[in-house]
Amino acid sequence: MQNIKGMVDISGKNVTVRTAVASGYVVLGAEPFEVLEAGQCPKGNVLETAKIAAINAVKATPSIIPMCHPIGIEAVEVDFVPDEGSKSVSVKVKVKSSGKTGVEMEALTGATAACLTIYDMLKYKGKDMVISEIKLLEKTGGKSGDYKRQGLPNAE
Repeated sequence: MQNIKGMVDISGKNVTVRTAVASGYVVLGAEPFEVLEAGQCPKGNVLETAKIAAINAVKATPSIIPMCHPIGIEAVEVDFVPDEGSKSVSVKVKVKSSGKTGVEMEALTGATAACLTIYDMLKYKGKDMVISEIKLLEKTGGKSGDYKRQGLPNAE
């Protein structure tokens, strides 16, 4: 059995402004997409609810991911791009904090929660929806420096 170490000691790190952007993708299908576009979901506004879920998930990340440090979240931006052609919605979550550790996990958790919320609110119209491509697009700040995913035209 491995020796479990626990949380990383960040006491010696410098406080820097840190950002992270993560994304996800939900292929809805024709009927769920129609409900989304028409604003006819009986549970309420799908994208507004997904935005709230993303923000809540960002703030709750340390309670979901065991070794994440609780950090002060300074800003969360959530954007959605519905695509009629593919009957899908792309999600992008940007998180900002000034601290001693990064916000990648918070951005990834926010994007995931937004996608799950979209699924939950529209599943009554079809359970064939697919959530995919949860990924870190970029991060700034900290000792490891900046990162930007290569090969993505929309990785801004």
